[in-house]
Amino acid sequence: MPELWCWRHPRAQGAAGRCIGITDLPLDPRKARRLAHRIRATVRRQGLPRRVWVSPLARSRGVGAWLVRWGFECRVDARLAELDFGRWDGRPWTAVPWAEVQAWEADLRHHAPGGGECLAQLQARVQAFVRERDAAADTAVLLVGHGGWITALGQLPLGAGAPQGPIDAARWPPPPRHGALVRWPPAPAAVHPR
Repeated sequence: MPELWCWRHPRAQGAAGRCIGITDLPLDPRKARRLAHRIRATVRRQGLPRRVWVSPLARSRGVGAWLVRWGFECRVDARLAELDFGRWDGRPWTAVPWAEVQAWEADLRHHAPGGGECLAQLQARVQAFVRERDAAADTAVLLVGHGGWITALGQLPLGAGAPQGPIDAARWPPPPRHGALVRWPPAPAAVHPR
C-alpha cells in the first residue's frame, strides 16, 4: 500500500461563505508558491520522489505549476477533484435551503447534495486512486488535494473493501486546514509498555 503525502491546497480567492466543490476558483499565486516551497523542502528532507499528483481544479494545479518550474513531474488526475455539490456548488451557504442540508445529513453516504455527487461516489474515486497507485508499486505518493477528498481518504478502511454502513454527519471529521499536510495511512498508535 502506498504512503500518501497529501497537502490541502491554499484557500482559493472568493471561497468565503460559499459552498465550493468543483467550482474552479482562482488561487493567489503567492500562496501557491508558498505551499510549493514547503512541499519541495519536505521532499528534500524526506527523500521523496519529485512527482506530484494534482486535481484539474486551479487551486490544486496552481501549486503543481510551481513545482514543475523546480523540476518536479506533475500529473493531473480528475479523481482528485473535490466533491461535486451540484446546484449548490458556488452558491452562498445561506442560499442553500436548510431542508436540503438536513436531507444530506440524514444520509451522508448516499444522498447527493444539490443533485451532484454523493459521498460514496467520492470515496470510490479515492479508493480507485489508491488502488491504482498500489498496483503501480508507488511507495510514496505526493498530492495537492481538496479538503473533502483528503477527509474521505482518512475514512477508508486499511483492508480490502469499500466503506459500508451509515455515516453520522455529526461525527464526520472536519477537513484539514488549508496548506496542511496529512499522511495516509496514519501511523499506528504507539504502544507503551507498562
